[in-house]
Amino acid sequence: MAYQNSKLSHTRSIKGRLGKLTKSAIFTASVFAIPTSVLANDNSEIEDLKQQVANLSEKLDELSVSEISTSGGGLEVVSKDGKYSFEMGGRFQLDYNAFDGVYNADNGGETGSDLFPRRVRTFVEGQADNWDYKLLLDFSEGAEITMARLRYKGFKGGPVIKLGKIREDISMEALTSSKHITGISRSMLSNTMSPYFKYGVAAYQYFKDSGLRYAIGAYKGGSFGATGKDENDKLALSYTGRLTWSPVHNEGEVLHFGLWGSHRDMGGNDLSAKFARGEVRETNVRLVNYAAGGDTYAVDNLQQWGLEFAGVYGPVSLQAEYAVRDVEAVDSVNDDSFDGYYVTASYFITGESRKYAKRGVFSSPTPLSTNGAWEVFARMSNFDATSETQGTEADVATIGVNYYLNKKIKFMANYLMSDVSGPGTQALVGDYDSGNAMTLRAQYLF
Repeated sequence: MAYQNSKLSHTRSIKGRLGKLTKSAIFTASVFAIPTSVLANDNSEIEDLKQQVANLSEKLDELSVSEISTSGGGLEVVSKDGKYSFEMGGRFQLDYNAFDGVYNADNGGETGSDLFPRRVRTFVEGQADNWDYKLLLDFSEGAEITMARLRYKGFKGGPVIKLGKIREDISMEALTSSKHITGISRSMLSNTMSPYFKYGVAAYQYFKDSGLRYAIGAYKGGSFGATGKDENDKLALSYTGRLTWSPVHNEGEVLHFGLWGSHRDMGGNDLSAKFARGEVRETNVRLVNYAAGGDTYAVDNLQQWGLEFAGVYGPVSLQAEYAVRDVEAVDSVNDDSFDGYYVTASYFITGESRKYAKRGVFSSPTPLSTNGAWEVFARMSNFDATSETQGTEADVATIGVNYYLNKKIKFMANYLMSDVSGPGTQALVGDYDSGNAMTLRAQYLF
């Protein structure tokens, strides 16, 4: 959240505007109220009025008047002392997809396409002393509460506590906001492993000198096929932790290492068959499916863990993750393990650098010129959801270009090439084993 020491040029001070309006109104009224003879012969009343205006301005200076910013189309109000604030804003993402082959296997592999709002989100957030809050709503598929967070930051030298519907600390790419991700869709690994926002409570802390950060939390279940309750109708919980280290975290130069783990009580519910899309939305086939050619099965627990790496050197960046999901089934004969990875390399033609945040994620850069910023990238992604008799493995290669007109407006174009293999391929996509897709996005933040 930006505060008054970082306001843009069109920030307006209520105090200043009230002062100017007051001076103007009083002085104008005084001029019309005084007879011409007095104006001509005696200036003492005018001097008295000037003094009254000066006294009123001093009183206004003593008030703790807020500042208003409308930068980027949103609204932000901050108290004079910076202890209280309120902000409204949001994002709009419009996507176009065209795809064929395995992505559209249910329609004979022919080219399918769609135009749709990927995210239509609005938020309100604010702070009062050591507390802050944020409510994020999404309207792309009907009204939905995406985030509802209350946070306490009053422990000096201690952790920050947050509760509500909050993001679990799983996967660097899953934790990076959708408005800042490099590709239009996140990797199969992130979409398989992360439940994104769940109700729970968490604590985290960042140590600036060492670059260490930890986060731990407990959350209500209800992801990956679980209902959030066990067979006795008791609340089923998930426990997640993440540790990151950034020994180098300078402007234009970053080195990041991360490790996360999650234990998830599935309550005896069946694990959802469809792990992830092939990094393209609105297709009729999800390429990563552990039950293809076989059956789903009931699960007691999931154990998930992952490794993260990222590096930035000027306009060049590299990001990679590897993750494993171990399944403890109700019937031990179904116990299994699945894994995946991705590697993304990007380069800013116009010289910008990816911006690293202390919570171990990236945000979008500020263009160096009014002509905007250009980024090109490539990603290799894999997820293996196969066992001896069922399931599929998907590989997706993506190349893309991003144009940042400014901090608020961004255009993206991706071309994807996918392959599917494994014992469940025939059951899932028939005779197709590959597909291509073109995805486009226009994004505006307000």
